[in-house]
Amino acid sequence: MNSSGIQSNATIVSSKSTTNLEVLRMTVMVPMCLCFFFFLLLVVGMLSIFFSSSSARETARYILLAHMLINDTVYLGLGILLFAIYFYPITFPAPFCYLVITVSSTTLKITPYTLAVMSLERYVAICFPLRHSEFCTAQRTFLAIVLIWTVGLIPNVADFIVLSSSVQGSFFLLYMKCNKAFFTITPTQETIRLFANSFTFALAGLIIIFTYVKIMVVAFKVASGRASASKAGKTVLLHAIQLLLCMTAFSSTVIEVLLKDNILVLAVINFCFFMCLPRFISPFIYGIRDELFLTYLRRHLPCHACKAKVNQLQQHQK
Repeated sequence: MNSSGIQSNATIVSSKSTTNLEVLRMTVMVPMCLCFFFFLLLVVGMLSIFFSSSSARETARYILLAHMLINDTVYLGLGILLFAIYFYPITFPAPFCYLVITVSSTTLKITPYTLAVMSLERYVAICFPLRHSEFCTAQRTFLAIVLIWTVGLIPNVADFIVLSSSVQGSFFLLYMKCNKAFFTITPTQETIRLFANSFTFALAGLIIIFTYVKIMVVAFKVASGRASASKAGKTVLLHAIQLLLCMTAFSSTVIEVLLKDNILVLAVINFCFFMCLPRFISPFIYGIRDELFLTYLRRHLPCHACKAKVNQLQQHQK
Protein backbone atom coordinates (compact mmCIF):
# COMPACT_ATOMS: atom_id res chain seq x y z
CA MET A 1 0.00 0.00 0.00
CA ASN A 2 2.83 2.40 0.87
CA SER A 3 4.52 1.54 -2.42
CA SER A 4 1.30 2.23 -4.33
CA GLY A 5 0.88 5.55 -2.52
CA ILE A 6 4.44 6.60 -3.37
CA GLN A 7 3.94 5.70 -7.01
CA SER A 8 0.65 7.62 -7.09
CA ASN A 9 2.27 10.71 -5.56
CA ALA A 10 5.16 10.47 -8.00
CA THR A 11 2.72 10.26 -10.89
CA ILE A 12 0.87 13.36 -9.65
CA VAL A 13 4.12 15.32 -9.24
CA SER A 14 5.28 14.25 -12.69
CA SER A 15 1.96 15.28 -14.20
CA LYS A 16 2.13 18.70 -12.51
CA SER A 17 5.71 19.19 -13.71
CA THR A 18 4.72 18.33 -17.26
CA THR A 19 1.77 20.73 -17.10
CA ASN A 20 3.94 23.54 -15.70
CA LEU A 21 6.54 22.93 -18.39
CA GLU A 22 3.92 23.07 -21.13
CA VAL A 23 2.50 26.31 -19.69
CA LEU A 24 6.00 27.78 -19.63
CA ARG A 25 6.57 26.70 -23.21
CA MET A 26 3.40 28.40 -24.44
CA THR A 27 3.93 31.49 -22.27
CA VAL A 28 7.36 32.08 -23.78
CA MET A 29 7.15 30.69 -27.29
CA VAL A 30 3.87 32.29 -28.39
CA PRO A 31 4.84 35.93 -27.57
CA MET A 32 8.36 35.32 -28.88
CA CYS A 33 7.11 33.97 -32.19
CA LEU A 34 4.68 36.89 -32.51
CA CYS A 35 7.47 39.39 -31.83
CA PHE A 36 9.68 37.67 -34.38
CA PHE A 37 6.85 37.73 -36.92
CA PHE A 38 6.39 41.51 -36.58
CA PHE A 39 10.17 41.99 -36.53
CA LEU A 40 10.38 40.00 -39.76
CA LEU A 41 7.66 42.11 -41.38
CA LEU A 42 9.49 45.30 -40.45
CA VAL A 43 12.82 43.98 -41.69
CA VAL A 44 11.30 42.78 -44.97
CA GLY A 45 9.76 46.22 -45.46
CA MET A 46 13.04 48.01 -44.77
CA LEU A 47 15.01 45.66 -47.01
CA SER A 48 12.48 46.10 -49.83
CA ILE A 49 13.03 49.87 -49.57
CA PHE A 50 16.78 49.33 -49.64
CA PHE A 51 16.79 47.08 -52.70
CA SER A 52 14.29 49.27 -54.57
CA SER A 53 16.41 52.40 -54.13
CA SER A 54 19.46 52.61 -56.40
CA SER A 55 21.03 55.37 -54.30
CA ALA A 56 20.64 53.32 -51.10
CA ARG A 57 22.32 50.30 -52.72
CA GLU A 58 25.35 52.50 -53.44
CA THR A 59 25.49 54.15 -50.00
CA ALA A 60 27.78 52.59 -47.40
CA ARG A 61 25.52 53.46 -44.47
CA TYR A 62 22.48 51.71 -45.94
CA ILE A 63 24.52 48.70 -47.09
CA LEU A 64 25.81 48.20 -43.54
CA LEU A 65 22.32 48.68 -42.10
CA ALA A 66 20.87 46.08 -44.48
CA HIS A 67 23.68 43.69 -43.59
CA MET A 68 23.00 44.12 -39.88
CA LEU A 69 19.26 43.54 -40.33
CA ILE A 70 19.86 40.34 -42.30
CA ASN A 71 22.40 39.15 -39.74
CA ASP A 72 20.07 39.83 -36.81
CA THR A 73 17.21 38.05 -38.60
CA VAL A 74 19.35 34.94 -39.08
CA TYR A 75 20.46 35.10 -35.45
CA LEU A 76 16.92 35.44 -34.11
CA GLY A 77 15.59 32.68 -36.35
CA LEU A 78 18.27 30.23 -35.26
CA GLY A 79 17.93 31.36 -31.65
CA ILE A 80 14.21 30.65 -31.58
CA LEU A 81 14.85 27.29 -33.22
CA LEU A 82 17.44 26.32 -30.59
CA PHE A 83 15.19 27.61 -27.81
CA ALA A 84 12.30 25.46 -29.03
CA ILE A 85 14.60 22.44 -29.27
CA TYR A 86 15.74 23.09 -25.70
CA PHE A 87 12.17 22.63 -24.43
CA TYR A 88 11.36 19.46 -26.32
CA PRO A 89 13.07 16.03 -26.19
CA ILE A 90 14.10 16.09 -29.84
CA THR A 91 17.46 14.88 -31.09
CA PHE A 92 19.24 15.81 -34.30
CA PRO A 93 22.41 14.65 -36.08
CA ALA A 94 25.53 16.13 -34.51
CA PRO A 95 26.71 17.88 -37.73
CA PHE A 96 23.36 19.67 -38.07
CA CYS A 97 23.45 20.84 -34.43
CA TYR A 98 27.05 21.97 -34.68
CA LEU A 99 26.34 23.91 -37.88
CA VAL A 100 23.35 25.70 -36.34
CA ILE A 101 25.25 26.55 -33.16
CA THR A 102 28.26 27.75 -35.19
CA VAL A 103 26.20 30.07 -37.38
CA SER A 104 24.32 31.36 -34.32
CA SER A 105 27.52 32.14 -32.39
CA THR A 106 29.07 33.77 -35.46
CA THR A 107 26.10 36.07 -36.09
CA LEU A 108 26.24 37.03 -32.41
CA LYS A 109 29.74 38.46 -32.97
CA ILE A 110 28.98 39.96 -36.38
CA THR A 111 26.62 42.61 -34.97
CA PRO A 112 29.26 44.39 -32.80
CA TYR A 113 31.73 44.44 -35.70
CA THR A 114 29.04 45.91 -37.97
CA LEU A 115 28.24 48.59 -35.40
CA ALA A 116 31.93 49.49 -35.24
CA VAL A 117 32.19 49.82 -39.04
CA MET A 118 29.00 51.92 -39.12
CA SER A 119 30.56 54.24 -36.54
CA LEU A 120 33.72 54.52 -38.64
CA GLU A 121 31.59 55.44 -41.66
CA ARG A 122 29.98 58.29 -39.70
CA TYR A 123 33.42 59.36 -38.47
CA VAL A 124 34.72 59.65 -42.04
CA ALA A 125 31.55 61.48 -43.15
CA ILE A 126 31.97 64.16 -40.47
CA CYS A 127 35.73 64.45 -40.01
CA PHE A 128 36.73 63.90 -43.67
CA PRO A 129 33.68 64.99 -45.67
CA LEU A 130 35.63 65.72 -48.86
CA ARG A 131 37.06 62.18 -48.94
CA HIS A 132 33.93 60.35 -47.75
CA SER A 133 32.86 59.39 -51.28
CA GLU A 134 36.38 58.09 -51.94
CA PHE A 135 36.73 56.04 -48.76
CA CYS A 136 33.17 54.77 -48.27
CA THR A 137 32.37 53.29 -51.66
CA ALA A 138 30.02 50.35 -52.15
CA GLN A 139 32.92 48.09 -53.16
CA ARG A 140 34.91 48.91 -50.04
CA THR A 141 31.81 48.44 -47.90
CA PHE A 142 31.31 44.92 -49.26
CA LEU A 143 35.00 44.22 -48.64
CA ALA A 144 34.50 45.38 -45.05
CA ILE A 145 31.56 42.99 -44.70
CA VAL A 146 33.69 40.12 -46.00
CA LEU A 147 36.41 41.06 -43.49
CA ILE A 148 33.82 41.16 -40.69
CA TRP A 149 32.64 37.64 -41.48
CA THR A 150 36.22 36.39 -41.80
CA VAL A 151 37.14 37.72 -38.36
CA GLY A 152 33.86 36.43 -36.91
CA LEU A 153 34.44 32.91 -38.28
CA ILE A 154 38.05 32.52 -37.10
CA PRO A 155 37.13 31.52 -33.49
CA ASN A 156 34.63 28.95 -34.79
CA VAL A 157 37.20 27.45 -37.15
CA ALA A 158 39.64 27.17 -34.24
CA ASP A 159 36.89 25.59 -32.11
CA PHE A 160 36.14 23.04 -34.84
CA ILE A 161 39.83 22.11 -35.14
CA VAL A 162 40.13 21.56 -31.38
CA LEU A 163 36.87 19.59 -31.27
CA SER A 164 37.83 17.38 -34.23
CA SER A 165 41.20 16.55 -32.65
CA SER A 166 39.59 15.73 -29.29
CA VAL A 167 36.82 13.31 -30.32
CA GLN A 168 36.57 10.20 -32.42
CA GLY A 169 35.01 10.24 -35.86
CA SER A 170 31.95 8.40 -34.56
CA PHE A 171 31.08 11.45 -32.44
CA PHE A 172 29.66 13.23 -35.47
CA LEU A 173 27.43 10.24 -36.21
CA LEU A 174 25.55 10.64 -32.92
CA TYR A 175 22.08 12.08 -32.46
CA MET A 176 21.78 14.68 -29.68
CA LYS A 177 19.95 17.76 -28.49
CA CYS A 178 21.32 20.96 -30.03
CA ASN A 179 23.13 22.31 -27.00
CA LYS A 180 26.53 23.99 -26.99
CA ALA A 181 27.48 22.04 -23.87
CA PHE A 182 27.55 18.78 -25.86
CA PHE A 183 30.24 20.22 -28.12
CA THR A 184 32.41 21.61 -25.32
CA ILE A 185 34.90 18.79 -24.80
CA THR A 186 38.08 20.55 -23.68
CA PRO A 187 38.88 23.69 -21.63
CA THR A 188 40.66 25.06 -24.69
CA GLN A 189 37.31 25.59 -26.37
CA GLU A 190 36.07 27.68 -23.45
CA THR A 191 39.27 29.73 -23.60
CA ILE A 192 38.81 30.35 -27.32
CA ARG A 193 35.21 31.49 -26.83
CA LEU A 194 36.09 33.73 -23.89
CA PHE A 195 38.94 35.37 -25.81
CA ALA A 196 36.82 35.80 -28.95
CA ASN A 197 33.94 37.42 -27.07
CA SER A 198 36.23 39.70 -25.06
CA PHE A 199 38.18 40.74 -28.15
CA THR A 200 35.00 41.38 -30.15
CA PHE A 201 33.37 43.72 -27.68
CA ALA A 202 36.61 45.39 -26.56
CA LEU A 203 37.53 46.24 -30.16
CA ALA A 204 34.03 47.38 -31.09
CA GLY A 205 33.74 49.42 -27.90
CA LEU A 206 37.07 51.20 -28.44
CA ILE A 207 36.19 52.05 -32.05
CA ILE A 208 32.78 53.44 -31.07
CA ILE A 209 34.24 55.52 -28.22
CA PHE A 210 36.99 56.87 -30.49
CA THR A 211 34.58 57.86 -33.27
CA TYR A 212 32.11 59.43 -30.83
CA VAL A 213 34.79 61.62 -29.23
CA LYS A 214 36.16 62.73 -32.61
CA ILE A 215 32.70 63.55 -33.97
CA MET A 216 31.72 65.55 -30.90
CA VAL A 217 34.98 67.51 -31.08
CA VAL A 218 34.06 68.51 -34.63
CA ALA A 219 30.53 69.35 -33.50
CA PHE A 220 31.83 71.85 -30.95
CA LYS A 221 34.58 73.32 -33.15
CA VAL A 222 32.79 73.84 -36.45
CA ALA A 223 29.69 75.97 -36.05
CA SER A 224 28.50 75.51 -39.64
CA GLY A 225 28.61 71.71 -39.38
CA ARG A 226 27.41 71.47 -35.82
CA ALA A 227 23.94 70.20 -36.72
CA SER A 228 25.13 67.35 -38.94
CA ALA A 229 27.98 66.50 -36.58
CA SER A 230 25.64 66.44 -33.58
CA LYS A 231 23.28 64.14 -35.45
CA ALA A 232 26.19 61.85 -36.33
CA GLY A 233 27.28 61.91 -32.69
CA LYS A 234 23.80 60.82 -31.61
CA THR A 235 23.91 58.02 -34.18
CA VAL A 236 27.24 56.76 -32.84
CA LEU A 237 25.87 57.03 -29.31
CA LEU A 238 22.99 54.79 -30.39
CA HIS A 239 25.58 52.36 -31.73
CA ALA A 240 27.17 52.35 -28.28
CA ILE A 241 23.83 51.67 -26.60
CA GLN A 242 23.17 48.82 -29.02
CA LEU A 243 26.62 47.41 -28.28
CA LEU A 244 25.94 47.51 -24.54
CA LEU A 245 22.68 45.68 -25.11
CA CYS A 246 24.52 43.04 -27.14
CA MET A 247 27.10 42.69 -24.36
CA THR A 248 24.35 41.65 -21.95
CA ALA A 249 24.31 38.31 -23.77
CA PHE A 250 27.54 37.46 -21.98
CA SER A 251 26.19 38.33 -18.54
CA SER A 252 24.31 35.03 -18.78
CA THR A 253 27.29 33.38 -17.05
CA VAL A 254 26.57 35.37 -13.90
CA ILE A 255 22.87 34.54 -14.13
CA GLU A 256 23.73 30.84 -14.45
CA VAL A 257 25.50 30.96 -11.09
CA LEU A 258 22.65 32.80 -9.38
CA LEU A 259 19.87 30.65 -10.85
CA LYS A 260 21.61 27.30 -11.20
CA ASP A 261 18.70 25.56 -9.45
CA ASN A 262 16.13 27.02 -11.87
CA ILE A 263 17.28 25.81 -15.25
CA LEU A 264 14.07 26.66 -17.11
CA VAL A 265 13.87 30.18 -15.66
CA LEU A 266 17.53 30.65 -16.55
CA ALA A 267 16.94 29.65 -20.17
CA VAL A 268 13.95 31.99 -20.49
CA ILE A 269 15.80 35.00 -18.99
CA ASN A 270 18.93 34.47 -21.07
CA PHE A 271 17.03 34.03 -24.31
CA CYS A 272 14.40 36.75 -23.96
CA PHE A 273 16.36 39.59 -22.36
CA PHE A 274 19.97 38.95 -23.37
CA MET A 275 19.64 37.40 -26.82
CA CYS A 276 16.44 38.66 -28.46
CA LEU A 277 15.68 42.09 -26.99
CA PRO A 278 18.74 43.91 -28.44
CA ARG A 279 17.92 42.55 -31.90
CA PHE A 280 14.21 43.30 -31.76
CA ILE A 281 14.80 47.00 -31.16
CA SER A 282 17.57 47.49 -33.75
CA PRO A 283 15.20 48.28 -36.67
CA PHE A 284 13.55 50.98 -34.57
CA ILE A 285 16.90 52.48 -33.53
CA TYR A 286 18.51 52.62 -36.96
CA GLY A 287 15.72 52.45 -39.48
CA ILE A 288 12.61 54.33 -38.43
CA ARG A 289 14.55 57.53 -37.65
CA ASP A 290 16.16 57.63 -41.10
CA GLU A 291 15.02 60.04 -43.83
CA LEU A 292 14.74 57.35 -46.49
CA PHE A 293 12.40 55.16 -44.45
CA LEU A 294 10.40 58.13 -43.18
CA THR A 295 9.81 59.22 -46.78
CA TYR A 296 8.58 55.72 -47.57
CA LEU A 297 6.25 55.83 -44.57
CA ARG A 298 4.87 59.16 -45.72
CA ARG A 299 4.22 57.74 -49.16
CA HIS A 300 2.59 54.47 -48.07
CA LEU A 301 1.33 55.25 -44.55
CA PRO A 302 0.06 58.83 -44.83
CA CYS A 303 -0.25 59.73 -41.16
CA HIS A 304 0.06 63.30 -39.89
CA ALA A 305 2.99 62.49 -37.62
CA CYS A 306 5.00 60.96 -40.48
CA LYS A 307 4.25 63.90 -42.78
CA ALA A 308 5.27 66.41 -40.14
CA LYS A 309 8.50 64.58 -39.43
CA VAL A 310 9.44 64.31 -43.12
CA ASN A 311 8.64 67.98 -43.75
CA GLN A 312 10.81 68.93 -40.79
CA LEU A 313 13.71 66.87 -42.16
CA GLN A 314 13.33 68.36 -45.63
CA GLN A 315 13.35 71.93 -44.26
CA HIS A 316 16.42 71.09 -42.19
CA GLN A 317 18.23 69.84 -45.31
CA LYS A 318 17.37 73.03 -47.20
